[in-house]
Amino acid sequence: MARRINVIASAFAALIIGTGLGSVSYAQDCPRGDLDKAYCDRDRDLVADTPTDSKQLVNPPTLVFAYTPVEDPALYTKVWDGFLRHLEKVTGKKVVFFPVQSNAAEIEAMRSGRLHIAGVSTGPTPIAVNCAGYVPFAIMGSKDGRFGYGMEIIVPADSAIKTPADIKGKKLAFTAPTSNSGFKAPSVLLESEFNLVAKRDYEPVFSGKHDNSVLGVANKDYEAAAIANEVMFRMFERKVVDKAKIRTIYKSDTFPTTSYGMAHNLEPALAAKIKEAFLTFPWEGSALKAEFKTEDRFVPITYQKDWSVIRKIDAASGVKYTCK
Repeated sequence: MARRINVIASAFAALIIGTGLGSVSYAQDCPRGDLDKAYCDRDRDLVADTPTDSKQLVNPPTLVFAYTPVEDPALYTKVWDGFLRHLEKVTGKKVVFFPVQSNAAEIEAMRSGRLHIAGVSTGPTPIAVNCAGYVPFAIMGSKDGRFGYGMEIIVPADSAIKTPADIKGKKLAFTAPTSNSGFKAPSVLLESEFNLVAKRDYEPVFSGKHDNSVLGVANKDYEAAAIANEVMFRMFERKVVDKAKIRTIYKSDTFPTTSYGMAHNLEPALAAKIKEAFLTFPWEGSALKAEFKTEDRFVPITYQKDWSVIRKIDAASGVKYTCK
């Protein structure tokens, strides 16, 4: 039966994902909290439990990995290649990179069983958890355990916009309704701190991706944009955009960055090997280290603890997850 995910991000933004669940089904009386009725959460850790019925466990000969679609998929195929070879060695499985063009496509792929391991950006992580049985367990970090990024509102360097208050009457570029730094956080913060409400005080437009927003501001296609600064910094490093063309007018507190996790229904032994691969990957000299310069390892996290601030932002912005 076809299934659709409708994520209500606000009165003017919605995400609808259509997929099929196949044979995945569970008893309707299991505890699940906000999870879709296809999943159980008996240990109350807010993520889907591993199925107790062995027939519902999967152990595919080929593992499919996808990275959040924030930038050029072709570039990241190369960036992740060394890690995927390490993943193959640890798991004994063939691993392929699946380039996704949108958060919706990535979530749909995991929900339908076509995606096994993924990096899911901050905002869509709760959607993936609740509607696709995604179980995040790691994040990129540093030796001292630090991780995260900030949301910045940027404008062209020579813009007359000096503070967020100056956005009133103008257009503000967001990325997508499911993005934390690209939509949900700036919407909440602009209203709570500056009494600026979308459509009433400024016109929201959507670029689709963070790099589109950064380039749009640099090229003056957008008057202002809300973006994840980690994406912008990587673009500066690769000289994709001249940082002299961009000026920041607002920076948020730190949020968790992209989560890394897997489908809830993988064989436990395989799931353990996948976690092992993340936590033992040698970063030094790798393409990942060259790309993500401030990180040098994968740090263990839990959705319940480390995504608490994101769930609070979702609640404050009226986000509801209805999987049907």
